[in-house]
Amino acid sequence: MACRWVTQETFDDIVRENMTEFEMDPEEALNDAIQQLESQGVDLTNIVKAVQKPCGENETEPSHDILQTLGSLRDSVDSSSLSSVSELLVKFGDQCKEGMAHRYLAGQKSAYPVVLSAWKLSEGDREALLNALYAMSCLTDGQPDLLEPVGLQMLIQALQNHASDAEVTLLAIRLTRHVCLKHEQNRQNLVKAGILGHLTTAIVNHVSDPDVVRESCSALKIMTFDDDIRVPFGHAHEHAKMIVMDQGGLKLLIQAAQGFTDNSSVLSEICGTISRLCVRNEFCQDVVDLGGLNFMVALLADCIDQQELVKQVLSAIRALAGNDDVKDAIVSTGGTDLIVLALSRHLSNAQICDQGCSALAMLALRKPENCRVIMEGGGVLVALQAMKIHPQSSSVQKQACMVIRNLVSRNSDFCQSILEMGAESLIVKARSTHKDCDDVAKAALRDLGCNVDLRELWTGEKGSLAQ
Repeated sequence: MACRWVTQETFDDIVRENMTEFEMDPEEALNDAIQQLESQGVDLTNIVKAVQKPCGENETEPSHDILQTLGSLRDSVDSSSLSSVSELLVKFGDQCKEGMAHRYLAGQKSAYPVVLSAWKLSEGDREALLNALYAMSCLTDGQPDLLEPVGLQMLIQALQNHASDAEVTLLAIRLTRHVCLKHEQNRQNLVKAGILGHLTTAIVNHVSDPDVVRESCSALKIMTFDDDIRVPFGHAHEHAKMIVMDQGGLKLLIQAAQGFTDNSSVLSEICGTISRLCVRNEFCQDVVDLGGLNFMVALLADCIDQQELVKQVLSAIRALAGNDDVKDAIVSTGGTDLIVLALSRHLSNAQICDQGCSALAMLALRKPENCRVIMEGGGVLVALQAMKIHPQSSSVQKQACMVIRNLVSRNSDFCQSILEMGAESLIVKARSTHKDCDDVAKAALRDLGCNVDLRELWTGEKGSLAQ
């Protein structure tokens, strides 16, 4: 695995040396530099793999396209040339979208303060403002650390001052999403600044606009993530509660879904967001009371062939099944049969197998009658088929083991039938292949009545840990 890095300057020097010292043509020089460095274990992920362009008017040495555009943008901002600024913002944003390496290089060369200044200059011109938000959104994609207090405040003001403008709202929310993904502090700061209210208001104001609704749902969902490895404890749970209790998020999302019955991408985001908000028993019941469960079960039946939507609906059903009363409601509406059907239809999709098995496992937990419905509906067989098809997916293996364990823990009568389906060998294989399956696999084998090593590795006797 690559574990070494070089700067963009070093990479460019190597390419230039290949051209001047070894008389290679540009493409040959570039390919040789890439091959040479990768053979040495150098990670080139954040390197722009292109030959520098000849000098621009105000430059003394060759530069990459995006840096030439950045230089021109800086000059236009300094001269307050709004028309030129607006045009260059679009060009810069397009170049940022060419790849993470381009965005990283621009960020390293102080692009953020230049774009921020252009944004300030553009506030009185709608077209220029749209272009500034576009450029800032592109620049911060994968680089949330760039956001600072002034940019945060300008973002909130854009959402507040242009709440009725769908295009401005869309780009501002996209920027919100980019600066919050994998950045807990930005999430917390934006929540304190009132971002949740702006996101839910955007759905209300533009409830018939699929792009705004989809982008708003995605941003709300990210507010409930705990994906920043630099932070030991995030506020994901608190943010989810605020969205539901302070902003009426569940009712808002379920109502919004009614207007997009023919738009699977919007429905996928709505269902995925609902699954992130069901963090308390009462929230799960609220979804049922608001008609959300019936809507999702009907949606699963009608859109059974649409993989992304199926995955998100299964995720939402799994979240709702965290409430024991809702488990019964899901089963009584025919949800179990539809989950098994979805799994059977999409066995080649590991993510659907993961979510489907997880939903079945939750429905079976502490519910003997539900277990009987799952058994009779072919739930075990499809879970075992998922294990056979995805032997390298630890998540699928783990959730399938959990299905079996929950089915037999209070229904020993099922053991013989499940063993005859070949469960034991599949569980043993999952245990030996994936370390994180060990505990649940042992529990499944134990409850199936199979021989399993349950010895205690340390009992706390015969001496102390401290010597």
